[in-house]
Amino acid sequence: MPGTNISSPKIVTAAVLVIGDEILSGRTQDKNMAYLAEKLTEIGVQMREARVVPDIEAEIIAAVNQLRAKFDYVFTTGGIGPTHDDITADSIAAAFGVGIDFHPGAMALLTRHYQTSGIEFNDARKRMARIPDGATLVNNPVSKAPGFKIGNVFVMAGVPVIMQAMFDEIAPTLVGGAKMLSRTIGAGLPEGRVAEKLGALQKQYPNVSMGSYPYFRQGEVGTNLVLRSIEPDQLDKAFTALMRELTELGATAVETT
Repeated sequence: MPGTNISSPKIVTAAVLVIGDEILSGRTQDKNMAYLAEKLTEIGVQMREARVVPDIEAEIIAAVNQLRAKFDYVFTTGGIGPTHDDITADSIAAAFGVGIDFHPGAMALLTRHYQTSGIEFNDARKRMARIPDGATLVNNPVSKAPGFKIGNVFVMAGVPVIMQAMFDEIAPTLVGGAKMLSRTIGAGLPEGRVAEKLGALQKQYPNVSMGSYPYFRQGEVGTNLVLRSIEPDQLDKAFTALMRELTELGATAVETT
């Protein structure tokens, strides 16, 4: 209608950059990506891309610069420990074109931590206090060595329990947008039987993402159909239409959680 201002839901996007040779070699299985995807969805931030790169400075710099220009938030995990291959902080500094040095706040909290623990605060451990110029610290309630934020990039540890604690510190500062909603239908039909109907509905409801995922349980072949959208009315309409199509195909279809 003329004079009516209907604004589109705000979309906030993010990317996750997993850094480490150990992930690419298979020695360590990444658990951070799924955790971040779930937590970001809860606060209205859509994870749109995830990458894994080795401990190579040029690779990290290129990925960080591409992702920070493309998305609202970038979250990195890994490479901020005390060993020679922990080069994330230096790489992030290079990506932003800034210097890096021992951060007074980071040095102070690590000094207190190691004094209290009775552990030598040696040169290797001091490397964890090197923070790019202009960055702010991200608290680490578990092992104290901080992460940091610079621009729209949040840099966190790779160890899952530490990364999760760091993200819990970050989460209240994030500004989300429209939350992604989802509804799932379990249909007792093979994926090939529902593919054509699902494709037609996808064209009819372009603002609803539709995915099909086959399952095999106790001899039964079926398909889970997942509908996702930030627009609840469109999601509900697409869900109703799909249930109707499945019933016409003779499927036993129920909504699942």
